[in-house]
Amino acid sequence: MRISSCSHRLSGSITVPGSKSHTIRALILSALAEGTSQIFNPLSSADCLSAARAVPLIGAKIEFTSPQKWLVSGAGKNAHLPSDVVNVGNSGSLLYFLSPVCATFEGWSVFTGDQSIRQRPVFHVVDAIRQMGAKAECAIPQSENCPLLIKGPAEGKNIVRTEGSISSQYITGMMLAALRMKGTLCIELSDPKETPYLTMTKIWLESFGAKVEMSDDFKRISVTPPIELLAHDCVIPSDWEGVAFPLVAAILTDSEITIENVDFSGSQGDEKIVGVLKSLGADIEENKSLSSLTVRGGKFSRLKNRGRLSTEKIPEKILRVPISDFPDAICALAVAACFTEGKVVFEDASVCRRKETDRIKVLKNELQKLGADLEDGVDERGRDFLSVRGNSPLDADGSPNVKFKLHGGTVESYDDHRVAMALACMGLALPPREKIIVNDAECAAVSFPNFYDEMNKLGCGFEECHARI
Repeated sequence: MRISSCSHRLSGSITVPGSKSHTIRALILSALAEGTSQIFNPLSSADCLSAARAVPLIGAKIEFTSPQKWLVSGAGKNAHLPSDVVNVGNSGSLLYFLSPVCATFEGWSVFTGDQSIRQRPVFHVVDAIRQMGAKAECAIPQSENCPLLIKGPAEGKNIVRTEGSISSQYITGMMLAALRMKGTLCIELSDPKETPYLTMTKIWLESFGAKVEMSDDFKRISVTPPIELLAHDCVIPSDWEGVAFPLVAAILTDSEITIENVDFSGSQGDEKIVGVLKSLGADIEENKSLSSLTVRGGKFSRLKNRGRLSTEKIPEKILRVPISDFPDAICALAVAACFTEGKVVFEDASVCRRKETDRIKVLKNELQKLGADLEDGVDERGRDFLSVRGNSPLDADGSPNVKFKLHGGTVESYDDHRVAMALACMGLALPPREKIIVNDAECAAVSFPNFYDEMNKLGCGFEECHARI
């Protein structure tokens, strides 16, 4: 599917779907528990449905009673080795969460997925599972990718030492696996990243009765399983990673929208996007009592800058964003940076290269096609960065900025849902008569089902192109 996006104003309200990260954690924990759990407001996206297809392989049962409620009959003590190959589809979360859990079963488990998953590294998972006392290897000799073979049970080894900078997801997987191990599993991390997701996992495990201790620097985590893991009703909060796209779309256009059912619990790292955008001059009003965000852009902004984003009031006139704790936000924020007068540098960004795509490379390639000025590289500490030198459409006095050079074009999503949504939102802020065509845009359904239809209710005017351009 190819989506056409051009200049539009947004108005109205939107409710973002439930969190993918929360939904998959809830599914796996409910599948391992004794009894029946109700999951309210689950995300019915491709990744979450992959998880829903996977957990019955270990003995759980799922009933989709309505779009807003799933029932999971947990396998509990009868949880068993997967009865078939576990195909995770496009879900890295499912791969990294469930594979350490399956290392606790006696026998061989096989994990694979789509083409994208088979290009993502699993060597760190292999090493961690071996430290847990099980066997693990890649099926293809000399490969560091899926198919992944695991032979359990993991037992007798309760200390795992790993870097932690590659991904937080396999750390979550080990924390989940600890629920089926004897004693306390201790995980020592030398360079933890995406730490809000580790906090999220801690909260979930504790809600099911586990004891979790986590040092302030996240370098030491211990998990002690409860005497009995019991079913637990779960309410899935809205997805901050999804909130990012209508948020940025409204900021960059003459718009006023309300995003409802926003999660202010602090359990999602992507909430930091609000602070980043406010530091550039965005007009965002948080109403925690109503769980909503009101976003005003352009002519609707109540601020003196009238919606103009700039780094001019920031020291050195450079905004430095350490992105390792919320790397999924880089797609939306990079688009916002293109319309910001000044320089924005996304630092400590190595983890962004190991997502559905190498997002640093992809964003640089595709945004440059549209006239953006980007640079990527490695800093003196050996950490990847992405630098965006943007221009606001307006000068400080409100007159048109002659330096503004962004334009339309045809871009690729690389089947990366967040890249597709970010590029579609970018088209909304281009000058009149300019448009962006996003190829293979249907991948947005991985985390935001019906994204284009829901955004069109705000007035985005996204249209499907039937001929490849």
